[in-house]
Amino acid sequence: MANMRAGAVDGLRTEIGGSVAEPGEPGYDAAVNIWNGAIVRRPALVASCTSSSDVAAALAFARQEALDVSVRGGGHNYAGFALCDDGLMIDLTPMKEVNVDAKVGRATCGGGTTWGELDAATQAHGLAVPGGFISHTGVAGLTLGGGFGWLTRLAGLSSDNLVGAEVVIADGRVLHASDTDNPDLLWAIRGGGGNFGVVTEFEFGLHPVGPLLQLGLFLFSPDQGADLFRFARDYVEDLPDECGVFMAGLSAPPEPFVPEELHFSPAFALVLVGFGDDRDHAQLIAPIKQSLNPVVELITAIPYVDLQQMFDASAPWGMHNYEKAVYLEALTDGAIDTILEHQAKKMSPLSFVPIFPLGGAYRRADSDATSFGGSRDIRFVVNISATALSPADYEAERAWSRSYWGALVQHAGTVGSYVNFMTEYEEDRVRSAYGPKYDRLQQIKAAYDPDNVFHLNANIPPVS
Repeated sequence: MANMRAGAVDGLRTEIGGSVAEPGEPGYDAAVNIWNGAIVRRPALVASCTSSSDVAAALAFARQEALDVSVRGGGHNYAGFALCDDGLMIDLTPMKEVNVDAKVGRATCGGGTTWGELDAATQAHGLAVPGGFISHTGVAGLTLGGGFGWLTRLAGLSSDNLVGAEVVIADGRVLHASDTDNPDLLWAIRGGGGNFGVVTEFEFGLHPVGPLLQLGLFLFSPDQGADLFRFARDYVEDLPDECGVFMAGLSAPPEPFVPEELHFSPAFALVLVGFGDDRDHAQLIAPIKQSLNPVVELITAIPYVDLQQMFDASAPWGMHNYEKAVYLEALTDGAIDTILEHQAKKMSPLSFVPIFPLGGAYRRADSDATSFGGSRDIRFVVNISATALSPADYEAERAWSRSYWGALVQHAGTVGSYVNFMTEYEEDRVRSAYGPKYDRLQQIKAAYDPDNVFHLNANIPPVS
């Protein structure tokens, strides 16, 4: 157990506007309840912060008491880095204020905001920030590591659209990061994770999106998988920016548009979302209907906020979760055969393998403008996400994910990986994820966090 000075916790309570809780006290259990139920750690203290000054006071307390520091934004990280054993957890969930300036196309949000909360505010103006696929994901974690989503072809990653931030660094200073203020810090947090400080406010550029989009969702049986992937690898190359697309290996959901006899059965999906009208969308999906014979199809208008929540049921809170990911330069026949072989071995109905084709604005972005480690020439990201319904099933499902990854990485052509799709963060894997940008990140880390206070993350130790 942490050995804190007598009266120290009471002193912290007088310094911050938020709440401070020890185990057994009100607010503690809610704060440490994170998304991944496989992670069990018990902080000695939780500081639920309402401002950057609260965060600075909490960091000063951690220095004085020699406590490890973890930071909770949305609490959705697979590795559970929001929690630390016997340390201080800085809880940002009270910091959810969202402000939208539609005239200049900017939005700011607090470090505890979820994508669902940000989407609701921006969609009131017909605007959006490129986010993820699960609405209860935190804005902070997704953005700091990159951020793939439905708008990636249109506008790039979440981190590509981060134009400013308020950051509390390790020594307690509150800095503004932008193109003109601490630009090296802005570059670092646009993909470099939580290594450089606690981001208490994000500022994003906005894009006209919605409120209604056009959805085409197609499900295929396992024996149609080879035809689907061989068709899709060419089909996605010619799509316009004004759409979102992804494929997946999954279990058919128990939804009204799926025949009851197919509920929970193994399936593959191809989803095409159009940002124009229904006629434009009909032209986009026509090749799918002409070339393939889906067992289920759903073609409908859908609000953007509903699209962002469509896969929430695949990631329920409290399950036991594990994931690994592979970048593919091409969806080769060998890669397809590997996907088909290992998808058939999936056991849990909630385990889910989304495959993100990359193109459009993602591919055209200046790679040097941010610290995001993934190559802009990568064509696909395969996320092997294992979700077990009980602790007893977790080991087997995790072994499935690892075996799947081990076979598929042979077709990758690159050793890099996406830090937001990692559960284990060995230093060599993190280094390979950032490639030639790693050395610069180490130098920036030394400038803002020389003692590696923020090490519970995809850690980049400061250069010595």
